[in-house]
Amino acid sequence: MSAAVRCVDAARRDIARRLRDRGIDSPDLDARILVSHALGLDHAALMLAGERRLHAAEIDRIETLAARRLSREPIARIIGTKEFWGLPLNITPDVLVPRPETESVVEQALAAVDPTEARSCAVRIADLGVGSGAILIALLVELGTASAIGTDRNPKALDLARQNARRLGVAPRATFVVCDFGAAVAPGCDLVVTNPPYIRTGEIAELEPDVREFDPRSAIDGGCDGLEAYRVIAIHARQILTPGGHLIAEIGHGQGDAVAALVAAAGFSRIRIVPDLAGISRVVVAVRNL
Repeated sequence: MSAAVRCVDAARRDIARRLRDRGIDSPDLDARILVSHALGLDHAALMLAGERRLHAAEIDRIETLAARRLSREPIARIIGTKEFWGLPLNITPDVLVPRPETESVVEQALAAVDPTEARSCAVRIADLGVGSGAILIALLVELGTASAIGTDRNPKALDLARQNARRLGVAPRATFVVCDFGAAVAPGCDLVVTNPPYIRTGEIAELEPDVREFDPRSAIDGGCDGLEAYRVIAIHARQILTPGGHLIAEIGHGQGDAVAALVAAAGFSRIRIVPDLAGISRVVVAVRNL
């Protein structure tokens, strides 16, 4: 930051320019978030403080955060939070940053629940590969009588999901277990939801730095064809779902037909491939055969 940059607005504009020069999307928004976070101000307070002179320690904090974003570290990882389904989730290096397109999984899960059943009995949900808890928590917020079990191979991810569930008021209805997808989940679930790793191993090196350098490898690497996790999930979901229960799985670009074939072979029918808001095939919905 140049010596001439001494007030809040000037710092924000300077960072936005540097982000723009680096080719980073939404430089103005990112700069505002970084300066707000460094100074501990919300949006309104930041605007009111525009002409305030910065202290040396504040400039150092702003520069530290700006350097991280200039290295392509995602904003959510820098500030440690990300909104999903309108809910503020804490994020650590152990989990994926929840993405807007994953809300399609929540939408399809809610659509699969009979409104009468949701009110009259407790829907049982399993989130296989729960990560930060985004999908599980969103569903428990929407379905006030539901209960859920979240699984993950990473105990640190489960600790974070547990903390998010507690902070957002759904912990009494949530259980978290260390295991491989559904390996430790008992039969009797009505919904299985999942956002598993689905990037082909050979394509990871070609991903944007925001993902390649900062997402945990175990959460994105789907094996040589990107379908490794789905082969396991299809079998586990068949075992833990009640007859007529739904499997709702996020998929990668172009994977719809292959995942549909896998779940059909595992004993599912009424299979649909659902696009997200951008029109990209995003979710496979399937019903366990009776």
